[in-house]
Amino acid sequence: MRVSERVVERLEQGRELDPIAGRLASFWSVALRSERLRDLLSGRPLGHPLHPAAVIVPAGTLLSATLLDVTGGPGTRPAARRLIGVGLLSAAPAAAAGWADWLDTEGAERRVGIVHATANLVGVMSYAASWWQRRRGGSGLAAGLAGATALGVGGWLGGHLAYALGVGVDTTAFQRGPADWTDALAASEVTAVPRAVDVDGAPVLLTRVNGRIVAIGNRCTHRGGPLADGERDGDRVTCPWHGSRFELASGEAVLGPATRPQPVYEVREIDGRVEIRRLEARALRANPVGPAPGRVLTGQR
Repeated sequence: MRVSERVVERLEQGRELDPIAGRLASFWSVALRSERLRDLLSGRPLGHPLHPAAVIVPAGTLLSATLLDVTGGPGTRPAARRLIGVGLLSAAPAAAAGWADWLDTEGAERRVGIVHATANLVGVMSYAASWWQRRRGGSGLAAGLAGATALGVGGWLGGHLAYALGVGVDTTAFQRGPADWTDALAASEVTAVPRAVDVDGAPVLLTRVNGRIVAIGNRCTHRGGPLADGERDGDRVTCPWHGSRFELASGEAVLGPATRPQPVYEVREIDGRVEIRRLEARALRANPVGPAPGRVLTGQR
């Protein structure tokens, strides 16, 4: 096993971080208690998490300052100091978005998230020291290099959170529903009360909106909460886990922290039975488990 894998595995299993996580969660739950603020910080209006996009400005400007320090001469130092100033100012909203995402994690994701945030904090503080040193006539190079190193560690852990642990990823991204019309249940069993059914291995929520039967994915795109267990308010349903709100007819996310809409299924009624299907255009979701089309496994004739 690679050293990097051993490191993150140790972090994921580091239960000694749990008491720290509990105290941080209590603090940020109060600081970010506004439902509308959480909605904005989640990135729901953008259609994907805000934090990965928001970090571009502080990371880009701070690392660019260090690049100027390393490759440029004394004449580039004023520009580098201005870049650091912009990076420090933009770090706060990016961090707030990250903490908003972190609040809805637990276990390994929460532990790695703490170390990710700590590395980024060390990086920002190092750059703040560099800016202060420059203001007083120093070069600030050493502090800047320390900050770049810490931000590199934080960025690597951020990549692990997203691409290995799936934080911020649509939980239905690889969920394949029936592509052909498939029986779900009797039409008489579908009422205004959301009902969860398993159709060809896909969790589906069935209900009626203005008398019409509608079907959306029952697994919340945010963290996988069972929507049918949530509260229905008019033509919307609220996830029982983190409060994300979705339109029942369109699957649209109207309140975060969810940023992605729910999968929507076509519905038809035949002889008193409800059938659903979803024609999927996305290759990763549509492909079955097995060799890629046109590929031949080793030893296969």
